[in-house]
Amino acid sequence: MAKTITMTNFKKEVVESDRPVLLDFWASWCAPCRMLSPSIDQLSQQYGDKVVVGKVNIDEEHELAEHFGVMSIPSVFVIKNGKVVESSVGVRPKKYYEDVLDKVIGL
Repeated sequence: MAKTITMTNFKKEVVESDRPVLLDFWASWCAPCRMLSPSIDQLSQQYGDKVVVGKVNIDEEHELAEHFGVMSIPSVFVIKNGKVVESSVGVRPKKYYEDVLDKVIGL
């Protein structure tokens, strides 16, 4: 299961992470977000301790959404060493995210 990322744990889980982080910005009312959600959870299981996979509910975490400049959801960001290295908007196939993560972790 993907971790819930909030302003409270953002620094520890994302900024200070020694692993790459995939962040999914979503909302419960967003149909495309609900379509993407199973893939995000699968990535969390698939990459285990190699990558932190997190979800940010934009309705509850306005500040984080603003920090990342989220205008449309779902928006997915891959962060390494505290910096965004990849981002996408909209639903993409799971393979797209696998390719991005494999590149970021050097597989």
